[in-house]
Parts: sequence; structure tokens; C-alpha cells
Amino acid sequence: MTLTTLDWVIVVLYFLVVLFVGIAVSRKATSNVSDFFLSGRNMPWWLLGISMVATTFSADTPNLVTGLIRDKGVSGNWSWWAFLITGMLTVFVYAKLWRRSMVVTDVEFYELRYSGKAAAFLRGFRALYLGLIFNVLVTGAVSLAAVKFGEIVLGMPGWLTLLIAGSITLLYSTFGGLKAVILTDFVQFVIAMIGSIWACIYILKLPKIGGISGLLSHPKVMEKASILPDFSDPSVWVPILVVPLAVQWWASYYPGAEPGGGGYIAQRMFSAKDEKNAVGATLLFNVAHYALRPWPWILIALSSIILFPGLEDLSSAFPGLSEGKLGHDVAYPAMLTLLPSGLLGLVAASLIAAFMSTMSTQLNLGASYLVNDVYQRFMNPEASQKQLVRAGQMFTVLSAVLGLSLGLMLTDATQAFNLLLLLGAGTGLIYILRWFWWRINAWTEIVAMIASLVIAGFFTFYSHGLESYMTIVYGALLTTIIWVLATFMTPTTDDDVLRSFYKIIRPGGNGWNAVIDKAAAEGIELERGEGGLPWGILCMLIGTFTVYAALFATGAWIYGQTTRALLLSGITFLGAYILFSTWDRVSGRASEVASD
Repeated sequence: MTLTTLDWVIVVLYFLVVLFVGIAVSRKATSNVSDFFLSGRNMPWWLLGISMVATTFSADTPNLVTGLIRDKGVSGNWSWWAFLITGMLTVFVYAKLWRRSMVVTDVEFYELRYSGKAAAFLRGFRALYLGLIFNVLVTGAVSLAAVKFGEIVLGMPGWLTLLIAGSITLLYSTFGGLKAVILTDFVQFVIAMIGSIWACIYILKLPKIGGISGLLSHPKVMEKASILPDFSDPSVWVPILVVPLAVQWWASYYPGAEPGGGGYIAQRMFSAKDEKNAVGATLLFNVAHYALRPWPWILIALSSIILFPGLEDLSSAFPGLSEGKLGHDVAYPAMLTLLPSGLLGLVAASLIAAFMSTMSTQLNLGASYLVNDVYQRFMNPEASQKQLVRAGQMFTVLSAVLGLSLGLMLTDATQAFNLLLLLGAGTGLIYILRWFWWRINAWTEIVAMIASLVIAGFFTFYSHGLESYMTIVYGALLTTIIWVLATFMTPTTDDDVLRSFYKIIRPGGNGWNAVIDKAAAEGIELERGEGGLPWGILCMLIGTFTVYAALFATGAWIYGQTTRALLLSGITFLGAYILFSTWDRVSGRASEVASD
């Protein structure tokens, strides 16, 4: 199936809508840095939460899910489902702390929390690393999916797909700033959800699939459909389930699931009206991302096993696919070619929307690092607001060119996913503890970064005989040991900086007792934090079980497992009731009322 005139009309209409939004908000968005990068810090929770969801769903996400399922089965998704744990920790512990900081980027946090030249170096280096290297890797992976989608579904050369979609994304991102990104994210989310659900329903009705019953009774699908891995074989369940749940969620720094919050998730929290809206936004994101969205992708991926069992089937069906781009992840766009006219155009628009959503966010986020934490901090501290916005627009263009170019060179979505996981292995625990343990300093993070890069390079480029999942485990453990030793061997952060940070953030917990006691001995009274950390951790655990229950309940209903579905649905409703009953206590509302 190729796109008809109707399909192209739908795609072009989508392009016109997002361009209109970008132009409509451009005047206000480019007036100052706060508006360009944080949308004036006045966004509601529901819009920010949907923006997070839309950004996390890129054109490569269903490709990645499809590749995992065709290779390891549905249980292979635990490699990213495990990140729900850190997501819920961000919701109930870190969201309100980030909002209190009033920084422009999460990298600016370094000079709020640490002191001296080491803190300044860390801020500048981290901004360059995240704003250029890491950001380009992410946009490159997203662009790779757009290349494959264009060649298979649109029938266009990959470079042309990137040129068209990338140019439009660049236009509204450059002129509309974060507000244009967030508003277009809403449109993109609605289109993406409608497209994926409708496409799933149509594909399941194909005669060769035979509906849900025909799909789940197919021999090749039955061995792939289980949510949990085969527990009779440790070589299967250890890498699929144990490593993600025991190590990966806290050890790895991955976009959208940074331990302690960070990246574009933190940027959305900075943009919220207040702490309550920041917490609400991150909760909505985690519920929608993990519990509501995956099943249409999963069912289409399982269907692809029937229609395109192996790579040779994909290769023969799409002989025009560029050399080096063939992988199991292309089965998802391959399935979309079976859709009828009209629906194909809607789904095409939804996947283009997914690409543009993630791309626009990464471009704006990368530019915020380069402007706020490099250009203004080190190169031109006296720059006017107009100069800063101009610099942001220039860096947006630079990031787009680099990311789109990388997309033409990568070959597989899983390749980029594994590289990103390995690059940050072992650093995640720092981002969790630095809010609640005063002893962590700038050198801790510098040493951890260097160690992580060296260890990742060793495991990537040298023959070591380890399974890929073990490289993450060993990488995390080695990096963690190194930075813990470095913490106690390097100077502490200046007392003035520690006290200032504690006054602003009010983190609570016992990890700051030494700072509070020392200040008291010098006649300086530091009001102790709220003491809400135990409640936050308890709600994190309840929230994690609740969302997992919702995810698995949906699967049980789809699989026709009524008893299991009822039990899991009951757990979901009970968990939701408990969370809403304690909402004021954990969302920051109580502390705001007390401080008024």
C-alpha cells in the first residue's frame, strides 16, 4: 500500500497545524529566555504531562518495542518498563524539589548544589555533553526511525523525509520556543493515540491475523506473548527481568527516565505553575506512558510475527530499503503499509508527529543547555535577553543538523538504546542521593562521568566475552565503587553553598544532619526539612505497583484472562484510591499552604 492523495492531504494538514501554532506563539516566546525555554513558568499539569508523554513517544519507540518483542517476546519490554520505578520516585520525591530550585536547566543545579571551580567546570562540561553529544545521540536515534518510516511507508528516500519533517520541526521550535513545543505536543499526542489504536484494531481484523483469538493461538505468537519471561531458564529471566529491576532503573541515565528527574522531564517541571502542578504532570506522564500506551504497539508487533516471521521476509517485501537499515524494528512500519487509504495517512501523520515531538523537545532542551550554561555563564554573562534568544535559535539549528545527519548513519533502534544505557551506567545513584546526602560534591560527579565513559568505551570496543546485560551490571558496580571512593577522598562543598541549598530546597531526611548541626554550633539556625521523605518513598512503591497492575490488567483483559484481570484491576483501583487520599501530603500542596 502506498499513500494516496487523501493520505497526503492528512499529512500536509498536520504540517500546517503545527506551523500555525509555532507562528502564533512566536512573538511572546522570543521575548526573553524564560519564555523561550520555560514557557514563562506558568503551564498547567495536564498540558505538561501530555507533553512529556508525547515527547517520550517518538517514531523510534514502537520500532524499539517491536524489535524487543520479535527478539525476546513481550517480556523483553522490561528493559524499559523497569524505568517506571525511577519515574515514580521522581513523581513523589523529586518533582517538588526541582520546582523549588527555580533554575532554568537541570545543569544549572550544579552551581546551586556545589561550590568552586569544580562546580563551574561540571556545569559547563555537562552542558556541552548533554547539549551536544548526548542530545545528538538521541535525535540521531529518532531520525533513524524517521528514515526507515519514510522509506517503507512514504516511499521516499530517508534524507528527503528528514529534510521535510526536520525543517518544519526546526521552524516552529526556533520561533515558538517551549510553548510551541508543548502545544504541538498536545496535538501530536491526540493524533498518535488515535492512529495507533485504530491501526491496531484494523490489523487485528486482517484475515491472516483472525482477531485477538487468532493472534494469541498462533504457535509463533504463543511463545512470545507472555508478559513474564521463562523462569525455568536463568539465562532468560535474569537479563530480561532481574537486571532491569535490580540495577538498570537506578544505575542508568536514560532520556525521560533519569534517576531523580532530569532532562526534558525536569524542564517541564520547571515550567509548571507550582509544585503541585509539577507533581501532577509527572504522575500523569508515568501513568500514560507505562499503563495506557504500550498495548497497541505490542499487538501490532505480535501480529508482525505472523505476517513477517523473519528478516528475510521483511527484506523481500521491501527490497528498496537502504543497505544496513534492515532489522526487526522495521517490522512496525512494515505492518503499517497494510492499512487502507485515509487510515494510513492518519497513522503516517501520527508517526511524523511523534518524530517531530521528540525532535522539537530535544532541540529546545539542548539549546537551553548551550545558552544558559555555556554561552551566558562562561562566554557572555552580560548578554541581553534578545542576544540569549538569538543564541538559542542558533544552537537549535546546529543541534538539528548534527542529529539529522547522525540518523542517516545509524542502523538499528536497539543499537542506540543500548549505547545510551551503557554510557550512563553507574551514575544514576548520584542523581538520587545528591539531594539528601550533603557529602556528595562536584568531584563525585566528575569522577563518575569519566569512569562511566571509560568503562562504557572498554565494554563497547574491546572483546571481553560478557553478555550485553552483564556489561551494564559490571559498568554500574565499577562506576559506583569509584565515585563513592572519590566522594570521601575529595574536598567537601563550601558550608555557605550547602546551607543556601538546604534553605531553598528543604529536602528533609537525616543526610543533612551534619550541616544543620555545624550551622547551629556557629549560631546559624537552619529550619529542618518537611520530613516527607518516608511518605514519598511509600507513595513511590504504591504508585509503582498501581501502574504495573494497570498495565498487566489491560493485558489480562486482552488475553481473555478474566480472573487475573479482575484481581489486577482491583489492585489498580485500590492503589489509585490510596494515592489520591494522600495527594495533598505528597504533592507539595500542604507545604505551600503552610508557607503562605
